[in-house]
Amino acid sequence: MAEEYRGVKALRKRDIKPLGITFMLYCLVSAGCFGIEEMIPAAGPGFTLILLIVFPIIWSLPISNCVAECSALMPVEGGVYTWAKKAFGEFWGFLAGWWSAIDEYISTGTYIALMAAYTSQIFAFEGWEAFLFKAAVILIFTLVNLVGIKSVERSSDVMSVIVLLMFAVIAVIGFVNWQTDPFEPMTAFGTETGDLGSAIFLCMWMYCGYESISTIAGEVKDRRAIPKGLMIALPLVAISYILPTMAAIACLPEGSWELWAVDGGLVEGTIGYASVLNTYLGSLGSYIFLGVAIISNCSIFNVYLASGSRRFFMLADDNLFTPKFQVLHKKYRTPHVGIISLAIVSLLFAQFEFATIVELEMAFLLVIYIFTGLITVKLRKMYPIEDRKKDKLYVIPGGKFGLYFSMLLPILLSLAALWINGLEYMIYAVIGLSTGPLFYVIFKRRYGGLTVNDPENYPIDPKTKLGVGDGKRIGQFFMMAGGVLAVSAILALLGIA
Repeated sequence: MAEEYRGVKALRKRDIKPLGITFMLYCLVSAGCFGIEEMIPAAGPGFTLILLIVFPIIWSLPISNCVAECSALMPVEGGVYTWAKKAFGEFWGFLAGWWSAIDEYISTGTYIALMAAYTSQIFAFEGWEAFLFKAAVILIFTLVNLVGIKSVERSSDVMSVIVLLMFAVIAVIGFVNWQTDPFEPMTAFGTETGDLGSAIFLCMWMYCGYESISTIAGEVKDRRAIPKGLMIALPLVAISYILPTMAAIACLPEGSWELWAVDGGLVEGTIGYASVLNTYLGSLGSYIFLGVAIISNCSIFNVYLASGSRRFFMLADDNLFTPKFQVLHKKYRTPHVGIISLAIVSLLFAQFEFATIVELEMAFLLVIYIFTGLITVKLRKMYPIEDRKKDKLYVIPGGKFGLYFSMLLPILLSLAALWINGLEYMIYAVIGLSTGPLFYVIFKRRYGGLTVNDPENYPIDPKTKLGVGDGKRIGQFFMMAGGVLAVSAILALLGIA
């Protein structure tokens, strides 16, 4: 049932166990509570905890189920791109591949920027010093990735354990020194810091990343490792968010919730997880927190470098991107052109502010989640579950209800998150997403796409020099984009968004 590729066959298979997949997923999705600090003053401590408890069920679980089912069915390199191409054809497959690639090329800079920000609390890096430090860190993990997925797995195992231990210590200290109700006040509505839309958007971001592991599935020997790893990682991530956050709020002074910030406890007048360690362990606690925060963001960057570097590799393998990205390293059989290009782009985006980078990437990410649900339903029709069960492949439990639960919730939540950010954001999002059809036309005409190796199933329209029916598909994309913009405009006029 899996797709066959030319260049992908040369990628080296690795014996990565479900636990190794779990730690890689932990790095992709979480690697600590960093970022939740901004949710607390925006939503209120009580509502923040409710969001952290509810979103694993209505957001993470559906997405993980879809990724697990599709990964078990098609354990090949490319992830969402491969599945979309199989389910909906070349054009829609390219859009999925392009958007997921752009998302990860943007997002990897986030973690270098955060890592540098935490490091600057210890060493006063500025200007060229900060730039060279970021470049040095990127170089280290670029070398790790060039060696192969196994080295990425080993390093992520070590870093994940360190991060988990630190937040476990915060949770224990917090619960032992419990002094306030962490659910009080319930919401921040009506306060200067209150911003529910921002809090929900950030919570979705905190619980995203599960689909990225599928990009490297073609290099994992055991096709059941990724579905098993997903099911372990989901509760691990949720627990690692909920318990330390609840404990930290409960052991800090009453009413201090409005002072929470990403650099909380490290900058005067702010509160955060570091405050727990600083209060009960002394100044040494702050340095421990900073060290682990640096390790955390390095671990995320490390795994995203592996995932993101395979995106354009797969498009190049299908003649939908420059063939230079299909070249493998002679010794390690890794897509070194993609790894190096992603490292360079990461260094560029690392110069931007954290919030700016997140806003740039979220539109691409949310559309990928919409795609993933639709793909899962289509592949279920193409490959009946009876045949999959014979091979003991993972299938979303709950029959049709489980399937549509896992499909609809991410779609509805993604659309709501996009709409709630207003018409202006949606206009920019549509412009960014429109680069997909634009570059499809460019690369399809230049490199031939799937027609090169399979002209019978992917014939060319002599008038447009695109695939037969591509003009109609491009029209469908812009009709849907127009519909989404129209809804945004109506909501803006009604004052809802």
